[in-house]
Amino acid sequence: MHDNMLALLSGDLSPSARIWTALAPALFAVAYFLVGLVLFCIRCAIKGIPQDAETLTRGKSVLVGFFLRHYFFWVIQPLWRVLLRSGLPANALSMLSGLLGVSSGVAVAAGRFALGGWLFLLAGVLDVMDGRVARTRKEANPAGAALDSVLDRYVDSAILMGLAWYYRDTWVLLPALGALMGSSLVPYVRAKGEGLGVSVRDGAMQRLERVLFLGVGTALSPILEALFWPTEKHPMHWLAVAGLVFVAVLSNVTALARFRTLVRALTPKKPVKQRSGVALFGFNAAAGAIATAVDFVAVLGMVEWGGLSPVWATVAGCVLGGVVNYTLNRVITFRSQGAVAPQLARYTLVSATSALLNAGGVALLTLHPQLAYTLGWWLVRGVVYFAWNLPLQRDYVFNDTSDELLEQRPHAA
Repeated sequence: MHDNMLALLSGDLSPSARIWTALAPALFAVAYFLVGLVLFCIRCAIKGIPQDAETLTRGKSVLVGFFLRHYFFWVIQPLWRVLLRSGLPANALSMLSGLLGVSSGVAVAAGRFALGGWLFLLAGVLDVMDGRVARTRKEANPAGAALDSVLDRYVDSAILMGLAWYYRDTWVLLPALGALMGSSLVPYVRAKGEGLGVSVRDGAMQRLERVLFLGVGTALSPILEALFWPTEKHPMHWLAVAGLVFVAVLSNVTALARFRTLVRALTPKKPVKQRSGVALFGFNAAAGAIATAVDFVAVLGMVEWGGLSPVWATVAGCVLGGVVNYTLNRVITFRSQGAVAPQLARYTLVSATSALLNAGGVALLTLHPQLAYTLGWWLVRGVVYFAWNLPLQRDYVFNDTSDELLEQRPHAA
């Protein structure tokens, strides 16, 4: 018994033991949450989606939407009720979450990924509970909120420092440090924004997502290692590496996106003088001509000197020409200050439909053999440009007012 306990703590386990230490908690969790999902869907079909008030106040997330958040908080209600009736102070739950989180970092640093991952996930669940318990008992206060926030940073840092220590002699050290930086900046930018009166809560990699991807990837990684690399003394734990890289990239993307939103909100908007119709047409046509020239030169270079096939060179040239056209129109023609991502999406949509209209128009005109296809090509191009491309680029793609209206629209639950 003593030897088994030492093996469990040190990580010196047989392949089957390594699998079961990771798989046993996973099987229980999967069974619980799958049954909960079925019951939740039945409940939604009968009475509608139960609205969790705190979830509605949090920012949007691409990875974990509001439906999944409502489901998660609904399915863990039994645990919440147990903690509520236990009489444990909310601050005690925060401290327990912090201790488990720091312990997860120690375990991971020693190579005990299953133990560290499950401790980190449990710490995350308790972190969700402490604030709810405090608010339900009407014990919430600024001191408790500060304690919870600081302990969250320690928990996030602990597991990432543990991973950095474990991977200190490999390239994975870089994403570990990147994730450590990003996970610190995401809440910092939010707190800085709130201090300046600006709410910046949205983002793909918020704390729930970090706990989920880091915890699950770390906890389940020993299964793959025991199956495919059972003799490795210092396994790479590729599932944990994937989760770590994912968190490193998206946490920094989230931090930068929040920072950009904060800067835009704090920067006074300057009125932009719009160009007249003739000037607008001239600059837009010039941008198209420059983009076409760049496209042609790029294709020529890739085919003649790069050895690329004409098909792939054309694809690459079209993409490059599109980027040049978009950039010139945004900066010079329309002097737009709107968000880049939605503009690119609108620009891509207009460009794709323009290509379809041009192709369809030329196909229709070729039904008349007496009409030269070159003349038909120019005729269709002109009609599509004046009737579709130019108006939509002016009123839809680069119209900053549409971005402002989208930002003012209330978020759906």
